[in-house]
Amino acid sequence: MRPLWIFALAAAILAPAVHADEKVKAVDLAAGVKKTKPANPAIKLIRLNWDGYVAKITRNPSAKYVLVDAWASNCGPCKENFPHLIQMHHKFAKQGLAVASLSLDDTEDAQALAEAEAFLQKKDAVITNVLLDEEFGIGYEKLEINAIPAVFLYAADGTLLRKFTLDDVDNQFTYDDVEQAVSTLLKTGKLPPEKTADAAD
Repeated sequence: MRPLWIFALAAAILAPAVHADEKVKAVDLAAGVKKTKPANPAIKLIRLNWDGYVAKITRNPSAKYVLVDAWASNCGPCKENFPHLIQMHHKFAKQGLAVASLSLDDTEDAQALAEAEAFLQKKDAVITNVLLDEEFGIGYEKLEINAIPAVFLYAADGTLLRKFTLDDVDNQFTYDDVEQAVSTLLKTGKLPPEKTADAAD
């Protein structure tokens, strides 16, 4: 039987040499783990009933115009187009446009409200975000719409200047249409002609 020192010597010879100038890298156990972005306390849903919405959101004497986007957490097209709304905020805020979102989620559906707030955080919605604090469905009635998303453009005194809806199946709006209207209004003080079904074709 060979002495143990022979095995030890062989192991030392076969082992790769480690030079003094080589740094041993520590294993980062957190590598590859996606870090959660801390919530922005300024991004939250503000509960307002219809009268509060009209008084505090549609009327804004500190702005030239107010743009409101009606949406809900279970509305795919709403969430798909929401980033365009935030882009318009960043693009036109200094020119006098106040942008707000109006959630028509069921106020008694805790999961829907949690999803709505999480979505706003994810999209960094640094605008005024309102939850219509009314019985579910009242918002559609008050806004006179049948579907969302829908966008409303108001003068500073609350006068409705234009409504963009999906109610007419032959004349569907896009958020590019909204941006064009806002841009023209800010530049000229006048809205461009409304898109008609014939023009859409």
